[in-house]
Amino acid sequence: MVHQFKNNGYNIVLDTNSGAVHVVDELVYDIIALFEQYSLDEILDMLEEKYHEDDISEAYYEIRELKDAGQLFTKDIYEPYINSFKDRPIIVKALCLHIAHDCNLACKYCFAGEGEYHGDRALMSFEVGKKALDFLVAHSGANKNLEVDFFGGEPTMNFDVVKRIVAYGRSIEEANRKKFRFTLTTNGILLDDDMIEFANKEMSNIVLSIDGRKEVNDKMRPTRNNQGSSYDIIVPKFKKVAESRNQNNYYVRGTFTHHNLDFCEDVLHLADLGFEQISIEPVVAPKEMDYAIKEEDLPTICEQYDKLAKELAKRKKEGKGFNFFHFMIDLDGGPCVAKRLSGCGSGCEYLAVTPWGDFYPCHQFVGNKDFLMGNVDEGITRTDIQTMFKDSNVYTKEQCKNCFAKFYCSGGCAANAYNFDGNINDTYDIGCTMQKKRVECAIMIKAALANNR
Repeated sequence: MVHQFKNNGYNIVLDTNSGAVHVVDELVYDIIALFEQYSLDEILDMLEEKYHEDDISEAYYEIRELKDAGQLFTKDIYEPYINSFKDRPIIVKALCLHIAHDCNLACKYCFAGEGEYHGDRALMSFEVGKKALDFLVAHSGANKNLEVDFFGGEPTMNFDVVKRIVAYGRSIEEANRKKFRFTLTTNGILLDDDMIEFANKEMSNIVLSIDGRKEVNDKMRPTRNNQGSSYDIIVPKFKKVAESRNQNNYYVRGTFTHHNLDFCEDVLHLADLGFEQISIEPVVAPKEMDYAIKEEDLPTICEQYDKLAKELAKRKKEGKGFNFFHFMIDLDGGPCVAKRLSGCGSGCEYLAVTPWGDFYPCHQFVGNKDFLMGNVDEGITRTDIQTMFKDSNVYTKEQCKNCFAKFYCSGGCAANAYNFDGNINDTYDIGCTMQKKRVECAIMIKAALANNR
């Protein structure tokens, strides 16, 4: 499968199955579009008014050499592997600990309903967290590195328990030949110097929630009872975190909505504040919400991604670059086969744990009893749910099979597919359009930097 596209002045050809990327001129671009369906003589007739015959012939044979070398029009080597892939053992590698079903912000787009996940407000006890880590160790097989994300709500509202769980995790690493990689996701309202010091010592990554410009952030992320601007409270703290971590191993992570379709300005605002690791992601919300991304928004959103990609490449060349999460792509190696085919591993390799110890496939399924998989005391009691997620991959999703982006998005988000279409093996169409544009932009940036244009 070959995908051709033009972006910011570049003619780009992606061979989906091999991952090879080619930046070409107009002649080669036009011939590639015809190569598989027509002979050289037919192509000469079709393009004779646009190009010289000798140039067409030379380009044609160069394309054939690329095909023979396995860099164009390659066969899919993964689909025949899919049956054995489904038979892989289930090894749990990561947990999302809902350390607090409570929050001190009132974010309008929060899928967790202001932190309590449409249920009771609650804080996780140390005992539940301890059992969760024990479960992870027991079900992680030979896997050494284990991921644990402290999530909410707002985790800093239960930070003493965070520290106790981390200490317990460290105490069992050596005996079990494991290494915990902890992550903290926080809105920053309660963040203080002691928490930052602890995070810098123990957290492999820290995610700092902010939506960008002050007016954008404060509109969607107000404080409870209007206790001032959340932007003004968190920006100085987030700057301190970024600098204290040498601009690595963190993200400022925001959400854009229908109300700020010019989100490129929010990304650049964060970059201009000095942040070098940035993620601004589209809101996922029911279509009846006034802030939801609508289908008619997509042309504007795609233009914004193109604009951002061009500016990011320019800044990198000037030595003032930053990383934008959705444009980070590895054309040489990339994720392993399992990740390419099935994505994040929700429901089998990755689980969410509620404050009272229930297991769900991921944080976005929490509260939906149809996806309650078990608990820290009994383990996984709904193995059918676990199997359903394990068997889900890019080849069980009809819209993914022939999509050029399938090995980059790995079939997209199961929760989004379920929430919009009622089936984890379906797709969230608006999200697919944005994802495909992001992949194109990411490849364009690589091309721009390699060509130094």
